[in-house]
Amino acid sequence: MMEQLSKRRYSISEASEHTGVPAHLLRQWEEKITHLRPKRSRTGRRYYTEADLDIIRRIKYLTRHEKMTLEGARLRIAQEIHGEGRPRSTRDMIDRLDDIESNVRDLLDLLDSI
Repeated sequence: MMEQLSKRRYSISEASEHTGVPAHLLRQWEEKITHLRPKRSRTGRRYYTEADLDIIRRIKYLTRHEKMTLEGARLRIAQEIHGEGRPRSTRDMIDRLDDIESNVRDLLDLLDSI
């Protein structure tokens, strides 16, 4: 059952209903955001996956609440998908800092041995 839900496909009107983003805006975003590429049927109809809906919701949040331009949202989403950019949580930030500290200590030990 859970597997069926994750493979669910949504038409553009259903995606619009679920996300609160008008269909005409979804079409515009598809042209400008490379990570938003719904699959198409043999007849050319768009079918969105849950992952597509998540991206749409994220674009909506970034443009409406964070007041980003669409280009800024595109860059942020690319960073998030590829694991770049700001840490998502305090724990992630602490982990990154611990890694940096460990690397610096290793480099200092290496320099001391020379």
